[in-house]
Amino acid sequence: MTGFARKLLIVTVIGAAIMELIDTSIVNVALNYMSGNLGSTLEDTAWVITSYAIANVIVIPMTSFLTNLLGRRRYYIGSIILFVFCSYMCGQAGSIWVLVFFRFWQGMGGGALLSVSAAVVYEQFPKEKLGLASALFGIGIFIGPTIGPTLGGFIVENYSWPWIFYINVPIGIATAISCYFLLPEAPNRVVNGNGSSKPKIDWLGIILLTLGVGSLQTILERGQTDDWFAATYIVVLAVTAAISLTGFILWELHVPNPVVNLRVFKSRTLMIAAVLTFVSGLGLFTTVFLTPVFAQRLLGFTPSQTGLLLLPGAILALVALVGSGRLLQKGVSPTILIAVGFVLFIFFNWQMSLMSLDTSARTISLTLIIRAVGIALLTVPLSSLAVSSLPQADIPQGTALNNMMRQLGGSFGISIVNTYSARRTALHRTDMLANITDINPLVHDRITHYTTYFQDKGKTLWDAKRLAVDAIDIAVVKQSTLLSYLDSYLLIGLLFAITLPLLLFAVKRNKGKTTNVIVQDH
Repeated sequence: MTGFARKLLIVTVIGAAIMELIDTSIVNVALNYMSGNLGSTLEDTAWVITSYAIANVIVIPMTSFLTNLLGRRRYYIGSIILFVFCSYMCGQAGSIWVLVFFRFWQGMGGGALLSVSAAVVYEQFPKEKLGLASALFGIGIFIGPTIGPTLGGFIVENYSWPWIFYINVPIGIATAISCYFLLPEAPNRVVNGNGSSKPKIDWLGIILLTLGVGSLQTILERGQTDDWFAATYIVVLAVTAAISLTGFILWELHVPNPVVNLRVFKSRTLMIAAVLTFVSGLGLFTTVFLTPVFAQRLLGFTPSQTGLLLLPGAILALVALVGSGRLLQKGVSPTILIAVGFVLFIFFNWQMSLMSLDTSARTISLTLIIRAVGIALLTVPLSSLAVSSLPQADIPQGTALNNMMRQLGGSFGISIVNTYSARRTALHRTDMLANITDINPLVHDRITHYTTYFQDKGKTLWDAKRLAVDAIDIAVVKQSTLLSYLDSYLLIGLLFAITLPLLLFAVKRNKGKTTNVIVQDH
């Protein structure tokens, strides 16, 4: 491969990974538009995000297996075609559940765009330049979710929400054509005598993984809406999830050629890193989900303004991302960088919990810079910590499982925040209504003021009083919703604070070990 072809291949696969990751967050600023256009609730519309994340979680740990089964070229190019087709069908969807269906299969195709891309990038660099490869791909995996809201805001404000999916079509077609001519087969693929690979397919493992994760996520998504275990189907799904996930773990530890090699979790360092990665994924995706909803529904920001809130943080985060990679190469312990990242993210959530309806865009943007830098300091060091105690042969599977935990954390996090914020909204509304009585002089003065205002606008006394009561109710709804979002930020910060001490065990375990800078997904 010539130098130009090699560079073009690197740009192509990193671009494909960015395209996949943009789709994890590009829809966030369009949720209100989708909800109104498709006649669905915000909770139902959140499935557009969650279904994509579930598919990623299912396919990422199986990527090594599927690459060896189908061949890298066929699997990767086929995944691009699936991603592009489903992107088009998402834009064509006329109902929320059709959209969710194609978003799921879009995520199934997108899993390869993230995982295989990393392996291809690393193959193009000699061992002594893996730090450069880490920085390049690290920038790619951070840019995607970060610029997604900005791009999504621009598209929905100037065009319409289906174009956040249609934009993938020309990019995906160009990527598929480029990979057809440039992408080599995996150098370490095991082949048999006739030149093809025929590994034994762990169908039971695949089925158990899909049933377990799918059932559990459905419980988390629909539990709040359908009163949890009061609904029969929630009970059925809970039993299905418990049996499937337990069976999956036991089966994968028993079968000689598992679809997901869980034996790598014998490494305590990997287990600690996986928990921290789960929490970091929860923080990354839930805050990207919460912030646009908070800005648009309560502060009245346009989609473009909402997206631009994240832009300054994204720029500084790129600097922090490259800097963290260089610090790791110079021997700085990843646990130090992870600790700093966690502290920054905890501080960010505390600051967000102090916001009000009068908070300016500048204040929110400055606070989001803290979030972005914190997440940037976690990305590469967590990946490095995860594989620091693994033998070379187990690094691909360990990295895949660690990245699966990040996606799983995001999927669970959005579900948990949806449920938590709904319950907190009801609680705060009840508390406020208890103080809104006829004997409260403040309430009496406010209703009198609103009544006079509406009478001055030409309303009758009866209509003016009714509109005054409605105005009070709207204010209560807005304030209770605000408080529920602030509580959600506090909950996320609390989860980060609770898991932070786990780093102490990682420090003890990895003292004196060399740090590997790895960002790949498999």
